[in-house]
Amino acid sequence: MTVSDSQIPILTVSALNSAAREIIEGNFPLLRVEGELSNFSSPGSGHWYFSLKDAHAQVRCAMFRQRNTYIRVQPRNGMRVQVLAQPTLYEGRGEFQLIVEQLLDAGEGDLQARFAALRDRLAAEGLFAADLKRPLPRWPQRVAVITSMNGAALHDIRVTLARRWPMLALVVYPVLVQGEQAAARICAALDHVASRQQEDVVILARGGGSTEDLWCFNEESVARAIRACPVPVVTGIGHEIDFTIADFAGDLRAATPTAAAEAISPDRAEWLPQVQAQRRQLERSVQRTLRDATQRLDYLRLRLRHPGERLKDADHRLRMARGSLRQALQRQQAAWDGRLQVLQARRMRQDPRQRLEHLHETLKAWRSALLLAMDKRLASAETQQQRQMAALRLLDPLAVLQRGFAVLRDESGKVVFKSASVAVHAPISATLAQGTLLCEVLEKND
Repeated sequence: MTVSDSQIPILTVSALNSAAREIIEGNFPLLRVEGELSNFSSPGSGHWYFSLKDAHAQVRCAMFRQRNTYIRVQPRNGMRVQVLAQPTLYEGRGEFQLIVEQLLDAGEGDLQARFAALRDRLAAEGLFAADLKRPLPRWPQRVAVITSMNGAALHDIRVTLARRWPMLALVVYPVLVQGEQAAARICAALDHVASRQQEDVVILARGGGSTEDLWCFNEESVARAIRACPVPVVTGIGHEIDFTIADFAGDLRAATPTAAAEAISPDRAEWLPQVQAQRRQLERSVQRTLRDATQRLDYLRLRLRHPGERLKDADHRLRMARGSLRQALQRQQAAWDGRLQVLQARRMRQDPRQRLEHLHETLKAWRSALLLAMDKRLASAETQQQRQMAALRLLDPLAVLQRGFAVLRDESGKVVFKSASVAVHAPISATLAQGTLLCEVLEKND
């Protein structure tokens, strides 16, 4: 089936380049690419722009400032390098390019691959597990430093410890920190520290250098010796951007030898004010104790009196006690007498005869009150009955008939209230106060 020209979508150049960039980035992960560096430039923005080429092709590359800041290699044209980069398309020009994340000398690239493989293998084994990390002592007394006697790392550590905590004893285990024999010397020093067990913490240190210079700290034997050492190990190797296998195996990784010395030592400037405050507190406590002891000594000195004076004081206290005892007995006797009188009065009140007399008088009073209440109640009831009888008499219909009135009823016995309810000549009955009359209606006036 053929597609007509009208069915083909029309794209702008920007849309085409954007779609191409998405396809490239979506199908290519980070890649390691090796080639010869050429056309290198570094404008004022700090970004790097260059090309990688081989005998048959080349590709444009860009490495931004936040990435190239940490690169130890100084790029130059003709240099063979290895980059870790993301393929993409620069939409503004439609140019395929690599965004470089890492740039290494080609030789360093091989070492980096070996480093990554060993790191991943030991990590999978659990050698770098966080629960294996040993805590550092808060107040170490002796520190073992495994480093070169001729390097700047030892000097930096000594200066830092002298500044922060000068009473910390430093024991140096000199080793090679570069070359083929360095790893074996480092392992031997760690074994020596483990056998002595006289130091509280270990610093494994070295100054900066290239990947090849630091490679002895990437040996598997060094990592295992660190984990086998019973003393906590702090690593301070290279610069801040340098990471080695020893850093992963150690109990704490410091960015530099100076940082390692700071990590294991208390800060004198921080603790000196506290120590001085505790010293002043101790001095005040000692002075207070001496003052209290002096006062107690004076008090005891005053208590050292002649035995005759003490006998006089004792005799005086005895006479005072005798008088106090006599007064106390008198007060107690008076209290007992008062208590006896109260009990006698209570006994009189509890006498059965007196209680019977009291109850008899109470009964007489209640009887009189009851009779009086009954009389009042009867009088009130009679008055109420009279009022009710009078009300009933007022409502009694017979009382009305007694005054000459009569009640008329028709043949059905209904009371006649108006003349219109009966017919002429109809019989009606009239109920009087005494007796009933049978009547006939002769005439009516409605």
